[in-house]
Amino acid sequence: MGSGHSSWLSHSHDHAGHVDDALRDSAAGIRAVKISLAVLGITAAVQLVIVAVSGSVALFADTVHNFSDALTAVPLWIAFSVSRRAATRRYTYGFGRVEDLAGLFVVAMIAISAVVAAVEAVRRLVDPVPLAHLGWVAAAGVVGFLGNEVVALYRIRVGNRIGSAALRADGMHARADGLTSLAVVAGALGAALGFPAADPIAGLVIAGVIGFVLIVAARDVFGRLLDRVDPELVDSAVTVLATRPGVRAVRRVRMRWVGHQLEADAELDVDPSLSLADAHTVAHNAEHELAHTIPKLSSVIVHAYPAHDATLSS
Repeated sequence: MGSGHSSWLSHSHDHAGHVDDALRDSAAGIRAVKISLAVLGITAAVQLVIVAVSGSVALFADTVHNFSDALTAVPLWIAFSVSRRAATRRYTYGFGRVEDLAGLFVVAMIAISAVVAAVEAVRRLVDPVPLAHLGWVAAAGVVGFLGNEVVALYRIRVGNRIGSAALRADGMHARADGLTSLAVVAGALGAALGFPAADPIAGLVIAGVIGFVLIVAARDVFGRLLDRVDPELVDSAVTVLATRPGVRAVRRVRMRWVGHQLEADAELDVDPSLSLADAHTVAHNAEHELAHTIPKLSSVIVHAYPAHDATLSS
């Protein structure tokens, strides 16, 4: 270990209740993906009806784009399903990281959306394309924006509740698609008012906004992959551990997210006069209290050292 001393004892514990919570959260994530897929499917279907009525080729291309974007939630659905599998001898830590990898895919899709929006806006600025069926175009854009924004709010809310960075990122992906539809509305209104350049200009603005959405989503997803946690969680853990009977000091606390569950390990200096059995009890009680204080904490390992070890090493 980093201190150069072997631990007096190590105690680890996985709470069955927290495992059940993790399974429920995975089920909630899958349900969120299913419902949002249904909403986006209905949104694209309504747009398809508008395409059939208006005969607009441009609207058809946008509708196909929305259908394909809706299907990007499928990898996240698979990830939530795989993350529920038990650990194996080959994958001893389980499969929670699959969810974080799915988050990378979502971030890539947001990046593609930003690039496509920017390229299309520049193309229309250089080579203007007259818009036809302006009323239908605006109607389809409104439908696309509303459908995607409802899905975005739902995914982000569920992602916050279950602690899933990937689901939050997928919500931001839906928001990016909704903003693209909003640009369609702005372009149609501008063309109707005699300002055809409004379409590409709105597209450039929306591309910039999607770029901001990308930064927020990427920071969240990559932070998970780099084991970033809220410092307040660590502070809370230190406070809980330091106040346990028999604990002289808290040497170190480390925490990380794996999918939508937290794991932690802690190093404690305990009263050196304690017997091995008593030190085990101190470690167990500290771990138990920590697991009930920190939300989403599924696994805790506590290392206990005789307090004089710290004195000798200083």
